Amino acid sequence: MDSNSSIIIFPEYASLKAEVEKLKTELSMLLLERDELRLVVCKNIETAYMLALGSLEYKAYEWHCKILRIKRKIDLIQAKINRQENIILSVIEDQLDEEFAEFQKRLDEQIQKMNEALEHSKGKLLTDEEMKELKKLYRSIVKALHPDLHPDITPAQIQLFQNAVKAYECGDLESLRIISEMVVDSDLSEQNENAIAELVKEKDRLAKSLQAINNQIEKIKSEYPYTMKELVQDPEQIAEKKAELEELIKELKEIFELYSAHLERLLGDKYE
Repeated sequence: MDSNSSIIIFPEYASLKAEVEKLKTELSMLLLERDELRLVVCKNIETAYMLALGSLEYKAYEWHCKILRIKRKIDLIQAKINRQENIILSVIEDQLDEEFAEFQKRLDEQIQKMNEALEHSKGKLLTDEEMKELKKLYRSIVKALHPDLHPDITPAQIQLFQNAVKAYECGDLESLRIISEMVVDSDLSEQNENAIAELVKEKDRLAKSLQAINNQIEKIKSEYPYTMKELVQDPEQIAEKKAELEELIKELKEIFELYSAHLERLLGDKYE
C-alpha cells in the first residue's frame, strides 16, 4: 500500500489560514487604535478640557440649577398663598431637595470629572521611546488575549487582559512587560476538514468584528471629548470659550438676584 495514499491535501487551508491571519492583524491594529483613542487620546483631551474650562462650566451649570430651584420655590410658595395655606419653608426645601436630586447628581458628576482630570494630570509622562514600547507591548497582548480575537479564552485570561488594559490606560510600562512575558500565542496548525471549517467560521467572525470596531472608532471620534480636540489645542479658542462662560455666569448671577429679590418681596408681603 502506498504510504501517501492516506494523506489528503487541502489546498484551500493555506489560503484560508493566510486570510485569517491577515484579518487578525487588521483587527489587532484597529483594536489598538480604538483603545488608544478611548484610553489615551480622549483621556488627554478631556483632562486638558476640564483643566481649562471645567471649573467655569461647573459654575455656569450650578447657577443654572440655582435659578431653576428658586423659580420652583417661588411657584410653590405662590401656590400656598393662593390657596391660603400655611407656608412651612423647611417642608418646601425638602420637596425641592427631592425634585432637584438629579441636578445635584449631575453637579457631583462634574466634580468627579474634575477630580479625575486633576489626578490624570499628575501622572508620570512617558518618553517617546517608552510610549513606543507601551504600544508595542499592548498590541502583542491584544493579539494574544483580546476577546474579540479569542472568544474562547478563559476567565483568568480575560482578567489578565483587563489588567493589561488598565496598565495601558495608566501608562504602566512595567506591568505590561510582565503581562507580555506571560502571553503565549496559540495557533491552528492541523490540516483537516474540521480545521478548514473552523477557519471559515473564524474568517466570518473576524470580518464582522472589523466592521464593529470601525463603527466604534467612528462613534468615538464623533462624540465628546474627542470633538474637543481642536479646541484644547488652540489657545485662542480656549480664551474665547472662557470669555463666553464668564459672561454666561455673570448673566445667570444677575437673573438669580432678580428671582431672589422677588422671593423676598413675596415672603415679605405674606408675613406683613
